[in-house]
Amino acid sequence: MAAVVLAGAPPVGCCWHGRQIFQLLPPLSHLLHCPPLPPPRSRPLRLSSQTLHFLKSFTSAEMQVPRAVSPKEMPLGIDAGTVEEYAFQSKLLKEFTDVPSIDKAWIFKSDDGNGSRAMFSIGQANLLANKKRTFMLSSHISRETSHSVNFQWSPFPVEMTGVSAVVPSPSGTKLLVVRNKENDSPTCLEIWGPSQLQKEIHIPRSVHGPVYIDGWFEGISWNHEETLIAYVAEEPSPSKPTFSDSGFKMEGTSDKDFASWKGQGEWEEDWGETYSGKRKPALFIFNIHSGKAQAVEGIDKSLSVGQVVWAPLCMNASHNYLVFVGWLPEKGTSRKLGIKYCYNRPCALYAVEAPIEELNSDGSENVDATGYSTEAVKLSEGLNSAFFPRFSPDGKSLVFLSAKCAVDSGAHWATNSLHRMDWPADGKPCSSTSIIDVVTSWTNL
Repeated sequence: MAAVVLAGAPPVGCCWHGRQIFQLLPPLSHLLHCPPLPPPRSRPLRLSSQTLHFLKSFTSAEMQVPRAVSPKEMPLGIDAGTVEEYAFQSKLLKEFTDVPSIDKAWIFKSDDGNGSRAMFSIGQANLLANKKRTFMLSSHISRETSHSVNFQWSPFPVEMTGVSAVVPSPSGTKLLVVRNKENDSPTCLEIWGPSQLQKEIHIPRSVHGPVYIDGWFEGISWNHEETLIAYVAEEPSPSKPTFSDSGFKMEGTSDKDFASWKGQGEWEEDWGETYSGKRKPALFIFNIHSGKAQAVEGIDKSLSVGQVVWAPLCMNASHNYLVFVGWLPEKGTSRKLGIKYCYNRPCALYAVEAPIEELNSDGSENVDATGYSTEAVKLSEGLNSAFFPRFSPDGKSLVFLSAKCAVDSGAHWATNSLHRMDWPADGKPCSSTSIIDVVTSWTNL
């Protein structure tokens, strides 16, 4: 399977998991038939509520054809030229926001061996609701000549309402759907098969909070056998103190107990802008057979983790490993100081052994008797920034980006560099692995 992530980029891209994708969607230029812009006004435009109401009625569906507007219909301070300009700009905005953008794409081998199958997660602005619509679109890709490919698109896309994230399995036969609920409700994980919902599990807040889908800490990864899913979610909040008229209560209380109330507990810093309430992203494993989720042990409590991927499974290896990114609080303090637009926050790559549960013949769980090492290994020693890890198709190399220029200079955003390291043949990571500082050509991979 190949995974392509395109955020607001043109519909072309490349992937690490085996193949390249070019010209993902048909050209969208035919959607934009925009006349020349009018000359700029010499004074700023200020819109009153009365003006906005007038424009809303003026640009409605039944008024697309221009008509004469009497002076009595004009809001105070609005002339015919202003109305014409507002109408043109609102139409232009509508044409631009109607153009969809590819958020993510996945490609799989076709069952019959002819061509490939592809899935696309596409976003489109919803101006009235001030939200973003997300829908899925599938396609069959076949090669016509050595220089061209043919896309056979499904007739209609399917809108994903109330869905936080969608991640297909490597083979494309299973689909994970994540639904983060509000008001402290459990997170819902759905496993879909080719024609039906196979499993629906509600993860209570006592296990973990919402799954991260922010594009930075976010990390959702299927294992190669498609039985386990590693993901990043908010660590469960510590229990809050309970009080009544008599003072502090040792035992807990339900939310419907009107004779007591809960305190806020100790204050803990979150990750700042657009991350309100996001305190501690942690790593979890979900077993699709047992329907259980558990935290991955052996990770330093001071680390905020993200961008997890499964390491390749070696033939003679008895354990599976997870590679992830870890962020520490600001050096010399316990402050997080925000993460949005801040590539200058130090981070490193780590590997930790995944807890594997096997199923007996009767369906009961059997924890691996050999046990597993619970101490995470730092892979990027000597490098103050490492993120977005990806394995090469043959599983022999681990490639990642580094913002060491931003960390060294303090600039929020600077040029990133590409690095790689050899993945051990026995599948067991170590901190002494050498890192090639900069990859200058594809032949170095």
